Amino acid sequence: MITFPKKARTDKDGTLSLAIATGLPDSGVEVLVVVEAAQSTATPNEWPEGYFAENFGSLRDAGLERPPQVF
Repeated sequence: MITFPKKARTDKDGTLSLAIATGLPDSGVEVLVVVEAAQSTATPNEWPEGYFAENFGSLRDAGLERPPQVF
């Protein structure tokens, strides 16, 4: 079984259109679609609650270096 987590938006009339490449050419498949309204506690232009605590320091060990600035 292959799962495809996907967030999408419906059209104005409530229609959801999906196109998914499965890698199974010319094959019969069974499809299960579960549609659930997205939950969002953040308003536009606002960070979700706990965002910074959850992500602070996440790139600390990524090996990123800032080269000296040349003026």
